[in-house]
Amino acid sequence: MPDGLTEPMPRQQRFAPGWPLWLFTLALLPGLIGLGFWQLDRAEQKRQLQALIDQHQHQPAVPLSAVEPSADMAWQPLLLTGRLDARHIWLLDNRTRDGQAGVEVLQVFHDSASGRQLLVNRGWLRWPDRRQLPAVPTPEGSMQLQVEVLPEASSGFTLDSPPGSGWPKLVAAIDLPAFAEQAGVTLQPWLARLRPGSQGALRLDWPPLPMSASKHTGYAVQWFALAAALLILFIWAGLRPDTRGNNEHDEHD
Repeated sequence: MPDGLTEPMPRQQRFAPGWPLWLFTLALLPGLIGLGFWQLDRAEQKRQLQALIDQHQHQPAVPLSAVEPSADMAWQPLLLTGRLDARHIWLLDNRTRDGQAGVEVLQVFHDSASGRQLLVNRGWLRWPDRRQLPAVPTPEGSMQLQVEVLPEASSGFTLDSPPGSGWPKLVAAIDLPAFAEQAGVTLQPWLARLRPGSQGALRLDWPPLPMSASKHTGYAVQWFALAAALLILFIWAGLRPDTRGNNEHDEHD
C-alpha cells in the first residue's frame, strides 16, 4: 500500500436515541398496540353476534302467545296472527336503497292470539317527493306475519310534527315509549321486522351489520402495522455515528 494512504475504517454506529425520541415513541406505541387489540376484541364480538343471529334465525318461528314477556327476544323468529293498524304508522327517515331516498315503515300490529301489540318494521318504501309523505298501503283483515325480533332499540328523538298533522308521523329514530304514548297503546319493548315471504312486506333487503368481523380484523392489522412502522422508525432514528473510536485513534496519532 503506498505511503500516505490509509485504508478507510468502516463507519461504526451506536444506538443512542435522545429523550424526545423516547418520549414520542412511548407516547404513541402503547396506544397503537392497544387500538389493534381493541379491534380484535370487536371482531370477536361481531363473530359471536353473527353466530347468535344465525342460530336464532334457523329456529322455528313461535307464536307471540308462547313467549314469556321477560324472555330475551333478540333475533327470535315469531309467527304473528292478527291485523295491521292502518292509522298508527311511523316513517323512519333517511333510509336509502340503491342511492334512492326513502323511509322504513313502522306500523302497530295487533296480535289476536296473545292480545298484545308490537311495532313491526314492514320494510323500505321509496319517497320520491319530499314535499308530501309517501302513501303507505296497508293490507286489510286478519293475516299472518313472519317476523324476527331486533335487539332492544335505544331511545332517540322524533321530528316535530305540525299540530294536527295526524298520521303517519315522520321520525328520525326509534323511541318505543314515545311511540306507545302517541298511539295510546301498550307496545312490546322491542321492535320486530318482517322476514322475506311474509304478508304485508315492502322492500326487505335489510342492511347487514354496520361493520363485519373481517373489517375489524383489517383495522387491527393496520394499527399493528403502524406500531411496527413506529418501532422501526424509532430504531432507525436512534442510530448515531460512533465517533468514540475515531477520537481515541486521533489521540494516539
